[in-house]
Amino acid sequence: MIRILGTIFAGLLGLCFGSFLNVCLSRWPVGESVVQPRSHCRQCGRPLAWWENIPLISWLALRGRCRSCKCWFGWRYPLVELAVGALWALQVAHGLNDFNAALFFDGLPISINVPPAVLATLALMLFSHLLLLWLMVALTCTDTEHLWLPDFLTLGGAGAGLLLNTSIFALQDLFGMEDFSTYHFFDRQLLIFIGERLIAVVAAFALILLIRWLYWLVRRREGIGLGDAKLMAMLAAWLGLPGALLAFGLGVVLGALVAVVLLLIPAARSKSQTIALTKMPLGTFLCIGGIVSSLWGERLIALYLRCAGL
Repeated sequence: MIRILGTIFAGLLGLCFGSFLNVCLSRWPVGESVVQPRSHCRQCGRPLAWWENIPLISWLALRGRCRSCKCWFGWRYPLVELAVGALWALQVAHGLNDFNAALFFDGLPISINVPPAVLATLALMLFSHLLLLWLMVALTCTDTEHLWLPDFLTLGGAGAGLLLNTSIFALQDLFGMEDFSTYHFFDRQLLIFIGERLIAVVAAFALILLIRWLYWLVRRREGIGLGDAKLMAMLAAWLGLPGALLAFGLGVVLGALVAVVLLLIPAARSKSQTIALTKMPLGTFLCIGGIVSSLWGERLIALYLRCAGL
């Protein structure tokens, strides 16, 4: 019952944060504040009533158009709200299942003799996963619509990922100790974790730079933007190097499949030169790979290692 209620609540909360993300996606590219003015029609400027701001329901009730000027809002609005809502619900269901429905820790009900650090760690882990999924949806949309991966999302997200994961590791180390008073934040294991994660960030960034350099040597023109390198660094900060490489592999495969589909379209075949020069939003595919890696990365990596006999 708690798993069902938690999943439903996470989905509804995700719809609300997806609606806020839509506001951000409309205003970030033009440099507007996401706080002021209040939500309004981008065409006629009319402020929206409260009932026109209900996630998903309002779009369906208005049939995707402004009540005054009948301007088409676009499919992005319901799709983003659905994406964030569905991913958050899936993440919470996934997390509650992994934590034995969040009711038990070491075989005991969570309300009985469980250190506060354990509860704090579980809450922080859930928050970090939800934030990462929100960032992935945001970057997917900015790259798809504008071929733009803003630094305040990629670099800011990398900083947040390092901070949150370091805090989670410190808390896990803390509740693993019998005497909390002996703990200090210059613990050897914590410093090793920070060092490994920083190396992962640099390695992921360098991987894209290497590919970018090799592409320039062959084609004598830029093929991959620095935004993709910063995005890979962000993925490494959140998921570690194995998770980031999994996201990269999935993103490359997905991008290649999309390119093949475009080439198989008759209209595209007749304009093969145009298609060849068309910029593909690599960041979009990396974000999709990042979502998969965030939700199922450990299982996929374990499955690969098992199949490879490692």
